[in-house]
Amino acid sequence: MYTIGSGQTKYLLSKNKESKTYKKFLSQFFGIEKVVYNAYASPIDAARIGQITEDRYYEQMDDGWFTQTKVVNKDMNVLIASLDVSKLVNGKVIDFEEVKSLFFIEFIELDEDTDIKVKFKNYYNQIQHQLLCSGLNEATLTFICVYDYNDEEAYKRVIEDKDIKKYKISRDEDVFNQIIENAKPFQLMKNYLEK
Repeated sequence: MYTIGSGQTKYLLSKNKESKTYKKFLSQFFGIEKVVYNAYASPIDAARIGQITEDRYYEQMDDGWFTQTKVVNKDMNVLIASLDVSKLVNGKVIDFEEVKSLFFIEFIELDEDTDIKVKFKNYYNQIQHQLLCSGLNEATLTFICVYDYNDEEAYKRVIEDKDIKKYKISRDEDVFNQIIENAKPFQLMKNYLEK
């Protein structure tokens, strides 16, 4: 309660404050609507398989990487983020990856010239939020190809290099400033409500 996670960045930056999704975002911020999210039990295939795929990717990573590391912005504690996979040294995040799964048809369209900021604006902004919270200057957006939505196969899957495409995302001051500006009233409310 009284925090804004990186998954909510698209709502925080929304220009339509009258939309149902923005009102839902507000009700979650104030704790009126509780968020109970269990991707493993999701009826949405992409959400469920995406979580399993992320877990399989993490299990195949080298030592020194951790999953779901929480970071809080040092100047505005209303802004928080859970990093999908992060590298820690002495308890400090020195690198992280935001992992997204894409169905095969969309995955094969990606190449080195893909403009992530345009094609995947919400992911791009989410990573900016995470960079703002972690204090880092860049991170990696990792796409993993999904060939089908079979849970049993997904749990046994070995993710190969051909199934992965990575993009370095650098700090974007314009997006940082938008996030900070839009978060200011929420920080004031958090300060007031937590007195």
